[in-house]
Amino acid sequence: MTRGRKKIPFIHLKDEFSEIAPAVKDAIEKVLSSQQFVLGEACDAFEKAVAEKLGIRYAIGVASGVDSILLSLKAIGIGEGDEVITSPFTFFATANAIVKAGARPVFCDITPETFNLDPLRVEAAITPSTKAILPVHLYGQCAAMDAFLALGKKYNLPLIEDAAQAFGAKWNQAPAGSMGLTGCFSFYPSKNLGGYGDGGMVVTSHAGVAEKIKTLRNCGLSGPGLHGELGYNSRLDALQAAVLSVKLSRIDQWNNDRNRIASVYLNALGNTGIRLPVTAAGNYHVYHQFTIRHAKRNALRQYLQEAGIGWGVYYPIPLHLQPCFEFLKHSRGDFPEAEAASDEVLSLPIRPQLREEDVHFIVGRIKEFLKEK
Repeated sequence: MTRGRKKIPFIHLKDEFSEIAPAVKDAIEKVLSSQQFVLGEACDAFEKAVAEKLGIRYAIGVASGVDSILLSLKAIGIGEGDEVITSPFTFFATANAIVKAGARPVFCDITPETFNLDPLRVEAAITPSTKAILPVHLYGQCAAMDAFLALGKKYNLPLIEDAAQAFGAKWNQAPAGSMGLTGCFSFYPSKNLGGYGDGGMVVTSHAGVAEKIKTLRNCGLSGPGLHGELGYNSRLDALQAAVLSVKLSRIDQWNNDRNRIASVYLNALGNTGIRLPVTAAGNYHVYHQFTIRHAKRNALRQYLQEAGIGWGVYYPIPLHLQPCFEFLKHSRGDFPEAEAASDEVLSLPIRPQLREEDVHFIVGRIKEFLKEK
């Protein structure tokens, strides 16, 4: 069979930029004119806008997504000897922040339908050393927050939401990041709300936690020239805040566009043998990634690549099998659902500016592959 070929990149930020270029350039020019490049008015305005959008009291800009988790943990006193329960099937930053805070990550397996942390397994893993639960809203869909909130209340454990991939997602109408003690966001350029460099944010309605994070992000500064504690250099750049403010005004439409594209994939790939993403009841999924599963994932991605179609694999090696976490003494078989997902997941192009004809081209090549295999 003669295969069609196009060039459809997995990530293509230029399309997004062309849509918003005048507004972005104007926002950057205002920062250049102000000469306030770290925190300042642009950051204040962005923080206020995010807090209002999420219906939460405080939003604190930080330098990265990993810092948003690290500072959240440090702000509530997590440290040596403590355990924090999280997922082994997520980006490295989640568990890295736990270790950097001085604590021990305790992994629990995922549910295969949503790829998110399984609350039943989490409850079985709680010990007297457990000091927090850190669910991840993977691929743009919230974890089962009703169950996690119930666990937090039952065991008096704070919830730290890793919402790095889920800006605008909702669980029973509650925005991702707004349900736990803190919510943690990344503004890495490829995120559904992404800047033009690194950046992150912590959101919370707890005044004490917010004040602590503001101190920690700014080198422990508690007054003019006064450093009351050791802190971090983790401030959000004003240029990033300005760019993100422009994008924030469009995020709802962009998330809706992601859902529209996801619907095309779901309708076209139904009954093909491909395992498609499942949206849990009560969730509004923002499809930061559109992730399918197939037993012959590696062959499928090669087939797509030969057709000029970009793809991503998130994540090929679960965290408990990463060399940097060897000290946790895990081995293959410990978390079978996460391991099976790592062997099978494949993320397809999805972005607000992706043309529907390109989605159908991708679907056509997948169907060709299935026929040939």
